[in-house]
Amino acid sequence: MGLQCGIVGLPNVGKSTLFNAISNNKAEAANFPFCTIEPNVGVISVPDPRLKILEGLVNPQKVVPTSIEFVDIAGLVKGASKGEGLGNQFLGNIRQVDAIVHVVRCFDNDNIVHVDGRVNPVADKEIIDTELQLKDLESVDKKIAKVEKAAKAGDAKLKKELSVLQTYKDALLSGKNARSVQMDEEDKKAIADLQLLTVKPVIYVTNVDEGSIHTGNKYVDQLKEAVKDENAEVVVISAAIESQIAELESLEDREVFLQEYGLTESGLNKLLRASYQLLDLITYFTAGEKEVRAWTIKRGWKAPQAAGVIHTDFEKGFIRAEVIKLSDYQHYKTEVACKEAGKMSVEGKEYVVADGDIMHFRFNV
Repeated sequence: MGLQCGIVGLPNVGKSTLFNAISNNKAEAANFPFCTIEPNVGVISVPDPRLKILEGLVNPQKVVPTSIEFVDIAGLVKGASKGEGLGNQFLGNIRQVDAIVHVVRCFDNDNIVHVDGRVNPVADKEIIDTELQLKDLESVDKKIAKVEKAAKAGDAKLKKELSVLQTYKDALLSGKNARSVQMDEEDKKAIADLQLLTVKPVIYVTNVDEGSIHTGNKYVDQLKEAVKDENAEVVVISAAIESQIAELESLEDREVFLQEYGLTESGLNKLLRASYQLLDLITYFTAGEKEVRAWTIKRGWKAPQAAGVIHTDFEKGFIRAEVIKLSDYQHYKTEVACKEAGKMSVEGKEYVVADGDIMHFRFNV
């Protein structure tokens, strides 16, 4: 499944620096607002040690990791919901992503000018929240105007829909994001067509100086306190360190660099893990002589849905799935040996795929 995260934030908080570092693409990073005019897209492979294990067992012609797209979206300013700055373009771009990676500045540096002349991550967060909420409020109001007349005429279904819309409107008016509204899945259908911006899950990336990468700082603490009631991930990253890592060519050099900073993993790995956790994603594998490949799916998906990620025909003509657990593959070394030992299970349409499953699908079209 294609997964896309939009990197957002006020100008000069480190968005493009972070994007360049994690994608090795070169979005223009400069010390002035709006240096990223068009959204830049970087496709980033997701590191997974299980792929290395399968490669050693299967010896395939190639190994294909799963990936996430990160989109670097133009900076936002107050008034974006009314078209200020690059507001309309920003809001249009963010509407298309699956999750928001909200970069907030948590470092002092007089040489990098903040758009509002101060460092205050909570205020920065609130500026973007407000602009997104105002745009969502506009969308909700338009739909209320459409259904209100028919609802008042006695249409029971539309009365219910109007009630749901009004609940979202009230939340937005009180300064809350749409994702904070507690609704069952059926009621959420009332806003599904609106593609509300504040209903999207969010990861806050606190961009800190090199000295704060282990313990954080007062700015990180302020942001964590402000978002403690949100269903959000908070990741501490130094874009400056990530930029240095990105310049190193070999894995060995990167590992030595991380060790020098006392780090066990890069900020990119932390961000990728947070993305999977926030979106409730898991990975399954296919393994054969031609390729070993990782596939991303939603937790709880059944076998036919998982097969459909490979090709829609696999889902339409699904017959069964043959499943091996990675621990069994490691123990018995080959697919044939797993089968002979009774460690290859044959599963039908109701099988819920588990993280790390090695799968082979039988289908007919």
